[in-house]
Amino acid sequence: MNIRSIMICTGLSVALISVARSTGGISSEMLSRLRESYTPTQADRAIHNALNTADIKTLAASADNRANFDDHFTYRVPSVGITDQKRSGRCWLFTGLNVLRSQAIRNNDDINRLKLSQVYNFFYDQLEKSNLFLQSMIDTADDDVNDRRVQWLFKNALGDGGQYTGVSDIISKYGVVPDYAMPETYSSNNTATFSRLLGLKLKEWGLELRDMISGGAKTKEVTARKEAMLAETYRMLALNYGTPPSRFSYTRRDLSGNIESVKEYTPIEFYNEIIGNDLHSDYVMLMNDPTRPYHRMYEIDLYRHTYDGQNWTYLNLPMEEIKAMAIESIKDSAMMYMSCDVGKFQDRTLGTLDVNNYDYGALLGTTFGMDKRQRILTGASGSSHAMTLVAVDIDPETGKPVKWLVENSWGDGPNNGHLIITDEWMDEYLFRLVINKKYIPAKTLELTGQKTILLPPWDPMY
Repeated sequence: MNIRSIMICTGLSVALISVARSTGGISSEMLSRLRESYTPTQADRAIHNALNTADIKTLAASADNRANFDDHFTYRVPSVGITDQKRSGRCWLFTGLNVLRSQAIRNNDDINRLKLSQVYNFFYDQLEKSNLFLQSMIDTADDDVNDRRVQWLFKNALGDGGQYTGVSDIISKYGVVPDYAMPETYSSNNTATFSRLLGLKLKEWGLELRDMISGGAKTKEVTARKEAMLAETYRMLALNYGTPPSRFSYTRRDLSGNIESVKEYTPIEFYNEIIGNDLHSDYVMLMNDPTRPYHRMYEIDLYRHTYDGQNWTYLNLPMEEIKAMAIESIKDSAMMYMSCDVGKFQDRTLGTLDVNNYDYGALLGTTFGMDKRQRILTGASGSSHAMTLVAVDIDPETGKPVKWLVENSWGDGPNNGHLIITDEWMDEYLFRLVINKKYIPAKTLELTGQKTILLPPWDPMY
């Protein structure tokens, strides 16, 4: 194509864009028609007056639906004590430790007073995420800074959120400690400021490492500089969260509080003796993602907490299959890690999650008709919070679940810090469930051996 042809094509493109802009905007004529289309009714004026003085969620709350909940559950896993993540994004870690604590109590009747330290594992999570980012900067140093992967890394340099692979990789590598061996601090309960500052420093270091490599620095020099960065990271983490113990003493007592033994442990020794689950091989993450084919294994690239750990890998299944396995786990008194879109249709006063809690359509005179698949594709819904699934109520006539119960990590509140979830809400807003392999049917478990389909870290679902 010659220059004249290019100029003609370019001119034609500009002309077409100009026409589109002139016809696609809101013209004065269209605005007049829009104004004329709306003549407020008495009901409209009443709704406007109400919305002028009250929250839309309050006005849309369904009065008829508030009496539809009771606290009866057919099967419930015994639990002791609610945890509180305070003003932090560590729900994934609290949920994982709550599941493991339940397992420890189940295995050892004499340790029902056990409380695990969340800040201990969070310290190493932040250190490992820092290394993951810095090493990824080294790995992608030859890529343009505007490359999508590089930009994603800079945008997601560090955060306090996470998912199950963080639980499995961090705990498998560093073990656990009782809460008194490393207690919470103000910064661990309020993570936003320091997490932002450390993330800012990591981005600065990421640019430095890229510049070193482009400037011809040797691998040994780059590696040494990265370690120096991590040493400074360790110091900042210790200032905010305390120094993780390498050994500690643990006193075991009987149910009456009498001392049975006093023993010194490393965090790994303590985990192996008190809990002992193989967090990598004993569990499978299940996902309900109707935007993709079911009964396939998927893997999210770079979606992990440690550089040498595992990417987030899951088996995509229909909700009916996931719920059937969840029921079997609860029947056997085994809690589960689950995550969902907790902000949708949540009544904080009653501690309930139900698609009928709020009737926004009736209030606004419209409908909101997207299904789960459409909400995922448009970014209208996605997993936002991890909790511990502990109970299910079964309809004795149909054998189908009616409602579920989750142990939350928001401290005391309605239902003693638990949320009651209707089965319909579960279908629409549950996304992930981590379950022990022994509750998975053999044919379904075979599917986990297939080759994973690799998805990019910026996929809309994640």
